[in-house]
Amino acid sequence: MKSVQIGNNTLSYDDAGAGPVLLLLSGWCQDHRLFRTLAPELARTHRVIRLDWRGHGEHRAHDGNFTTSEQADDIVNFLDLMKIETLVPVSTSHGGWANIEVTDRLGKVRVPRSVVIDWIQTTPNEAFFAMIEHIQDRTNWENGRGDFFNYWIGDTDNEDIVNHVNNEMAGYSFDMWARSGREIARAYRKWGNPMQRMEALQEHRPITHIYSQPFEPEYAQAQVDFAAGHPWYQPCKLPGKTHFPTLEQPLVVAETIRTFLK
Repeated sequence: MKSVQIGNNTLSYDDAGAGPVLLLLSGWCQDHRLFRTLAPELARTHRVIRLDWRGHGEHRAHDGNFTTSEQADDIVNFLDLMKIETLVPVSTSHGGWANIEVTDRLGKVRVPRSVVIDWIQTTPNEAFFAMIEHIQDRTNWENGRGDFFNYWIGDTDNEDIVNHVNNEMAGYSFDMWARSGREIARAYRKWGNPMQRMEALQEHRPITHIYSQPFEPEYAQAQVDFAAGHPWYQPCKLPGKTHFPTLEQPLVVAETIRTFLK
């Protein structure tokens, strides 16, 4: 990984391939390793940059508390520093909040499309917010995090996914997990859900949501119904078992992204 200084923080990134730029962004308490198999596949046809959030990746030190808005600031500053004029952001999970914030700020000329992967699109119930509160409780956070881990992994025996969750994600501290819970809850309380956030974009442009979980048919139908009134929104359900299609089926995800970009 390379390093870049953005304000008072050092961010890690790498850069491979050639062609139109895809910027890969993980969720909270994840990093570039989430894309270990997806990035090389996408780099066959695109310039692929994996950028870690401040406090993530190979540079865990950071200059204090930060928000989703400041994550978006870091992306914009990184793009300007790298002199990248046009790109398609590809985010996973709740990294989508910063993705869509950047998409909104930069406009559809600079960000003509966007990809979000396995990001809860509907308004959560109060049980979800209770789980989010658990990871913000210093006395109970590991149990709360474990509830998420068990659901995300499902019944898979995929070693990449089990390692990613139980070792890579588990390697992040209480402070980062608590921060993630605070920011995720804040976003849902403000916007309701990601589809409503996308609806509020100043300039609409094609956005696809590639996902496997949740499995309930009502969840898929809610996205189909939203797409019927918002043709720029394109949900794409994959037949996976887990919250991590980039690790579970990277070739399918890569081809789905390429098809969307065509």
